[in-house]
Amino acid sequence: MIFSSAIFVFGFLPLFLTVYYMVPARARSLVILLGSYAFYGWWRLDYLALVFGMSLVSYGAARVAHSARNEAAKIWAVRLGVAFDLAVLGYFKYTMFVMSGLNDLSVALGGGDIMVPSIILPIGISFHTFQSISYIIDVARKDAPPARNLIDFLAFGALFPQLIAGPVLRYKDLADQFMQRSHSVAQFLQGVGRFAQGLAMKLLIADTVAPLADRVFALPDPTAAEAWLGAVAYAIQLLFDFAGYSAMAIGLGLMIGFRFMENFNAPYTSRSITEFWRRWHISLSHWLRDYLYVPLGGNRRGGRRTYVNLMLTMVLGGLWHGANWTFLLWGAWHGLWLAIERTLGARSGETIWPRGLGWPVTMLLVLIGWVMFRAETVAQALDIYVGMAGLNGWSITPDIAWQIQPTELTALAVGATLSVRGVWFAQVLTRAPDPLRTAGTCGLMGIACLALVAQSHSPFLYFQF
Repeated sequence: MIFSSAIFVFGFLPLFLTVYYMVPARARSLVILLGSYAFYGWWRLDYLALVFGMSLVSYGAARVAHSARNEAAKIWAVRLGVAFDLAVLGYFKYTMFVMSGLNDLSVALGGGDIMVPSIILPIGISFHTFQSISYIIDVARKDAPPARNLIDFLAFGALFPQLIAGPVLRYKDLADQFMQRSHSVAQFLQGVGRFAQGLAMKLLIADTVAPLADRVFALPDPTAAEAWLGAVAYAIQLLFDFAGYSAMAIGLGLMIGFRFMENFNAPYTSRSITEFWRRWHISLSHWLRDYLYVPLGGNRRGGRRTYVNLMLTMVLGGLWHGANWTFLLWGAWHGLWLAIERTLGARSGETIWPRGLGWPVTMLLVLIGWVMFRAETVAQALDIYVGMAGLNGWSITPDIAWQIQPTELTALAVGATLSVRGVWFAQVLTRAPDPLRTAGTCGLMGIACLALVAQSHSPFLYFQF
């Protein structure tokens, strides 16, 4: 089940909200837990046991670490809890990658084939792992209180608005809200507005430009016009797909009283890669900073070590996205530019480029990175780069030209305009008077629902991570 599906919008969500508001406040965490397990179990019931087991182990490890009488016991509780979570993630996400590499090495050395197991990646396992690890560490550090009961923590671990594609939440940010949160008609309607915004971003922009990007990345020898068109189309698709999901998650949270952090802040207006990572997937950026970059030493051990830490953090961040050399290279690309900008003195999003060049150069670097991120193999990415350089010609070939639909170009133009101007649907609606805001929200929701009914299954891009 996904948010952009009729069964969710017209079935699961109304039923869940009805039950949620009918039960007493003390029972609402249990309703969230049961509803979230039903939501996840709709896809794979057997993998629901995995989510439950990881939450149970993380809950126990944090409690042991919190109540430990000596430092050694606390450290071992943290290590075992974190190691368990990482082992689960490693098995499901990286076993095939490692075994494929060993098989290639064996064949190259003249040995026999090594059997590579076929493992289905559980949806949302990466996000769930990061949230479980942060809970263990925060409770051990006394940065967060332990969950008041197991039901609250299980509900946090399975919270369906953000379980399968983020934002990456921390229990310490929601602990007070699990104990007491406000509900009002105004907040609920605000949540409906954010959900409508995200649904429209996904269905009207991301899904409309997706076929354009798919066709270009499937070409063996794209021309310059085709390669650049495909790269821009994917950049818009990814932003509106993922930011749309985050907006929907935030909206669903508001409907049941939770306030989640914003996950995107007009990233395509950035004038440096440093600023880009302050605006793109903000919850992941904060997680990598607090639980990886800072523990590695951050910028406290001299310039050379700072650059190493930046590179290592981004490479591991790339690997978190998927077990593929493309993600490693994408992470290394961003780590390299973060290190270069720091070397040249950029701080807090300052640009290192001459006046007027910061934005175009940053977007060029981002686009180059997205090509590697989108490609299925490094070779496929290199084909796109060759095309972008004009080595296969410059104009769009007739075989591709006739397939490009006016709706695709319109959605691409609208998405690009909204992105570079830093304007989102929610901002437009927020500035309008109440009657116009209500009418705008209803109209946006209605158009999105029409598109929902007309479209086939379209999972979010970040489900693969």
